Amino acid sequence: MRIISGEFKGRRITAPKKLPVRPTTDMAKESLFNILNNTYYFDDISVLDLFAGTGNISYEFASRGTENITCVDADYGCIKFINETAESFDMSIQTIKSDVFKFLENSNTKHTIIFADPPYDFPVEEFSKIPELVFKNELLETEGLLIVEHSKHTNISHLEHYSHSKSYGGNMFSFFKNETIDEEE
Repeated sequence: MRIISGEFKGRRITAPKKLPVRPTTDMAKESLFNILNNTYYFDDISVLDLFAGTGNISYEFASRGTENITCVDADYGCIKFINETAESFDMSIQTIKSDVFKFLENSNTKHTIIFADPPYDFPVEEFSKIPELVFKNELLETEGLLIVEHSKHTNISHLEHYSHSKSYGGNMFSFFKNETIDEEE
């Protein structure tokens, strides 16, 4: 995997083979960040990376100037790898070793972007818990986005707060937003 843009553009990151991960492809990541680049100033946002794995998405945000990044993963090896990589690049990334669902149940910090990349073989019921907990606990800023990465074979468009999806090869990103405030008010 490589960093697509920003201060560390072109830098390659090689994760240990023993980590239980499936990093977001460079093509999908580049497409996602092209979308986000049109909406956000990366140095002004707060990012929560759930099921962070290798930290691939977090490094991209950090390379583009985001300083408020939190990664959550239950695997000690993943957290250790993210900490070592962030330190080697001098990136401001906080890590939390925790079950993502327990973390979401107990968190009260709002974020601009929440990115979740759970295992692709999760049943739809597990996927549905992510937006449910994020919106129930009001973890997203008003103009924020929850982005859930999943297989194109998983349909989560029926979930509350769903906005739209983008497909890149076998990867899909589903976007969730707070309800839009009626502009006439």
